[in-house]
Amino acid sequence: MTRPPGEGAPPPEFKFEIDEATAHGQYANLAVITNTQQEFILDFARIVPGRNPRIVARVITSPEHAKALLVSLRQNLERFEVQHGPIRELRGGPHQDN
Repeated sequence: MTRPPGEGAPPPEFKFEIDEATAHGQYANLAVITNTQQEFILDFARIVPGRNPRIVARVITSPEHAKALLVSLRQNLERFEVQHGPIRELRGGPHQDN
């Protein structure tokens, strides 16, 4: 039996480019996630005592890519915990989900 074109083929390999400022990254200790019917908006913010939270990065993506991100993040967390032990869950800490 033959497979339809593209089915079962390895995913394409990409050579990613990144500018220096983006490569340094941003520290975030708060995530605010909102969505519309067409997109998910992930705002990453930094909370510093005595100041208002400041959004340091915003990612806007499709529902399909948001779900793929969730699956990938779950797989990576599971591998991390196998190697390094359980990650304690934040209770009342800097996390927000809308």
